[in-house]
Parts: sequence; C-alpha cells; structure tokens
Amino acid sequence: MVILMRVLILGAGGHGRAVCEAARDAGFDPHGFLDARAPLPPMLGLPVLGDEAAHDGGPLLIALGGNRLRLEAAARLACPLPVLLHPSVIRARSAEVAEGAVVMPRVVLGALARIGRLALVNTGAIIEHDVVLEEGAHVAPGAVLCGGVRVGARAMIGPGVVVAPNIVIGADAVVGAGAAVLADVPPGAVVAGRSTP
Repeated sequence: MVILMRVLILGAGGHGRAVCEAARDAGFDPHGFLDARAPLPPMLGLPVLGDEAAHDGGPLLIALGGNRLRLEAAARLACPLPVLLHPSVIRARSAEVAEGAVVMPRVVLGALARIGRLALVNTGAIIEHDVVLEEGAHVAPGAVLCGGVRVGARAMIGPGVVVAPNIVIGADAVVGAGAAVLADVPPGAVVAGRSTP
C-alpha cells in the first residue's frame, strides 16, 4: 500500500495551482491551500483554509513566486519543506536538490547540478552540468543555463534566457525574458536583451 505525503500549499495563485498539479503528479496528497487573501473559493477541488495561521505544522510546499517571499515564509513557518520533483524531470544521478526546492515538468538537471533550498526551476528549463542555483533563485520556463553557471541567492532568470558557460549571475539580479547572457551579471543588476556588461 502506497502512503502519500499529505501537504499544504502556501499560495493559491497561478503558481500555487501549478505546484498543486505537479505535487499530485509526483505522488503528494495536497489537502488544501493557505493564502493571505482568504477567504477564497476552492482551487482545483481543494479548500483555501485561511492564511498562515491555519498551518497545521505539517509539510508545506511554498508556492510563492517572489524569491524573497519564499525564504521569508520558510523562516516564519518552521516546518518540513519537501522537495517537489515532477516525475517528467530528467535528472542526472549526481544532481542535488535541496529542501523546499520545486522542479517543474520537463526540466533537465545535468551532472553535478546543485539546486539550492527553496529554489524554483520552472517548466522546460535546462540546468546543465555543474550549474549551481543558490537559495531562493528562480529559473523561468524555457531558460537554458549552460555548464558551470552559478546563479546567486534570490536571483531571477527570465523565460527563454540563455546563459553562456561559466557565467556568474549575482545575488538578487534579474535577467529579463529572452536575454543572451554572455558576461557576468553583478549582484542586484537588472539586465535584458543581449547583456554583455
């Protein structure tokens, strides 16, 4: 008999609904959402139980799109933070995924890739060999991080971005949609298009 892990999902917005579907695919048993905007109608057949005060202390999938918001929520709600790894992910045996990270459908995780705590790797992204995503980083759908790239804490890599090998993206940096990143990006910088700082 298979026993599914019961989880609550923090965030009932679009990202929360995507996480709910991925969690079901991965064998979790979501039993409700938490959201500061409660009361809200049921989402995907699950109740919105209230805000964080309704948390039962059990395992929680933090489905907040804001990188800093995910980390702050985890600090407030000391609880188990399971890894959500969609079953369609292609994962090298040596790839590591830390607690609370969410890896969505059709992602590729290459050899020795390291996905940090509460990082988010969105649909169809390619994380090549030796890439490091630090805590709370977000790689948007369809982005490609070539070998040896390092993405700092809370940085945001936009949809369709391509990052050349061995580039360093600083903490809290934002790389806009469709950019080709050919040089390091300083911490806190916002870049778009063909960024060659």
